[in-house]
Amino acid sequence: MKIITASLENISSSTEKILYPCAIALGNFDGIHKGHQQVIQPIFKYSNLTPSLVTFIPHPQEFFTGIKKQLLTPIPEKCILLEKLGIKQLILLPFDRELAHLSAEKFVEDILIKKINAKFISVGEDFCFGYQRQGNAKYLESLANKYNVKVSITKQQNLTIKKENVRISSSSIRHSLSNGKPELATEMLGREYQIIGKVIEGKKLGRKIGFPTANLEISSEKFLPKKGVYSVKVEVKNNHILSNLHGVMNIGTRPTIEGKNISVEIHLLDWKGDLYNQILTVKLLTFIRPEQKFSSLDELKKQIKLDCQQLIIK
Repeated sequence: MKIITASLENISSSTEKILYPCAIALGNFDGIHKGHQQVIQPIFKYSNLTPSLVTFIPHPQEFFTGIKKQLLTPIPEKCILLEKLGIKQLILLPFDRELAHLSAEKFVEDILIKKINAKFISVGEDFCFGYQRQGNAKYLESLANKYNVKVSITKQQNLTIKKENVRISSSSIRHSLSNGKPELATEMLGREYQIIGKVIEGKKLGRKIGFPTANLEISSEKFLPKKGVYSVKVEVKNNHILSNLHGVMNIGTRPTIEGKNISVEIHLLDWKGDLYNQILTVKLLTFIRPEQKFSSLDELKKQIKLDCQQLIIK
């Protein structure tokens, strides 16, 4: 998949890099959840157009609030997921002061039509754009129609849970993860929520008490779920063979040893070997318990043993 990052000033000089004409899905797409996937699907109908996704960096919310936004899918992770879906190019537009002040008309005419050469555009029904969000999906449709560009508008997707409709959205997924409900996040994503990180050297405390752990270095942009212990499934490479192993993950500050910084540690069942510098993909299955402080390492050891016995094997 081709990845193109260009400022509004030089995007026209970068168009030789763009595979065009394009069919584009347009939006933030944080999470690439089931709703996003429905928005993306229509762009594959046109074999003569390059299936592309156009999104913004940083997230517009981050630009307006000045607060770093934790993402369900930071760009490297988003790229992996989009490539699996069949996207051929990802176009990253800088969300800066210039773009924030661009009128809806100028955004469509100058960026989407003239510079990206979009011939088909797909958005969700809640999509807004232009200065002060002056444009919506229907307005986009009317503007694009002037250039004979068709627009597909996908309706909001919902899940029925316990006879109640739950709106599928990035916010709903964050809420589920923050409340220790990874199964609900899985329903909305269409896959388990995953955390990708590099194994780094830790204090080796787990090894001393009989439960060696892999300490993960996580992107500062990654949204982490509620602190506590989880049942997980982990992709591990061993002699170039990819295996899915079960384990328990702790996210938190390790209060038993007076830890201060947030850490992510994985204990794998049925594994012996060196994982240092490996990139692990950890998939959340269930929330086992909140993080807690134990009176001794022996008490911690007993609890980890109980945690392992509660694993949900899928």
